Amino acid sequence: MMKKTVKIVTDSVCEELDLKQTCRFLKEKDNFLILCHATPDGDTLGSAYALALGLTTIGKKCMIKCADEIPAKYSYFTKAFENKEIEYETVIAVDVADLQLLGNLAEVFVGKIDLCIDHHISNTRFADRLYLDSSAAANCECIHDIFRHFPLPLDTVSASAIYTGLSTDTGSFKYSNVTAKTHLIAADLYSYDINAAEIGRLMYDTKSRGRLELERMVLDSAEFHFDGKCMLLTATNEMKEKTGCNDNDLEGVAVISRSVEGVLAGISIKQKEADTYKVSVRTYPPLNASEICKALGGGGHVNAAGCSLTGTLQEVKKQILDVVEKNLEA
Repeated sequence: MMKKTVKIVTDSVCEELDLKQTCRFLKEKDNFLILCHATPDGDTLGSAYALALGLTTIGKKCMIKCADEIPAKYSYFTKAFENKEIEYETVIAVDVADLQLLGNLAEVFVGKIDLCIDHHISNTRFADRLYLDSSAAANCECIHDIFRHFPLPLDTVSASAIYTGLSTDTGSFKYSNVTAKTHLIAADLYSYDINAAEIGRLMYDTKSRGRLELERMVLDSAEFHFDGKCMLLTATNEMKEKTGCNDNDLEGVAVISRSVEGVLAGISIKQKEADTYKVSVRTYPPLNASEICKALGGGGHVNAAGCSLTGTLQEVKKQILDVVEKNLEA
């Protein structure tokens, strides 16, 4: 029988802040702990490190925590910040739509997050305060707005971190979430001598041999449902062990199904523990990834969302397909 994902409920009332109020909060506070979501990507890491780098330049103290290991490919900006332990007073979550996305840090920080900076319309208001811009293509757009309004000084490293978030959350500026503002921010970042070509190479054109073998196994697992409108890809722990890969090597697997003709819902299922799976959903109109994942206890954006499910692999697949089928019929 399918086990339900346990929801962590907070009693806090969330105060929604605008940009001016958010910058005032950051000016008044100090000793920041900045939290990234588990299985970190370029947007949560770019947001965290850019914010930490900016705040430290004006004398604030910061540290960054993530439940999972930070991939080495982001070292071109992560290594510039000395991430040492401090006695933190103010906890900030960046690019985190739901407390559970913090992974094993969720229970540690339930009811203790002072501010969330996010761009997901599905944000569950788990923090005491929320700065939300759901029109932003990436959370790093919100961070750039903070840099400019605060103001905080940008340099090559912090600009590279913000650019990374913009690039990775927009599929290298080709997804439908891209706006004129996204390009204007990117143009501003170019003026800080960022190496956009090298960032693109690291993010999209560099793979280990193990990652290539893992992709082959994932493609071998492909299932098509509902006249080819839904594609399921699965990455199990056994596959990771055989290829020597870890969860970080799975970043981007969800995008594979976007290139298959006729697919409206591309879904990747990544095994985390024996009976726990992380599900990533990518959709094209008229399907809404956020609505699909909301029905499964998660959330995200219209075209990209996620959730976590527990049970056997077949139980997880059935639950996903039942929701996708209902959405296709609607």
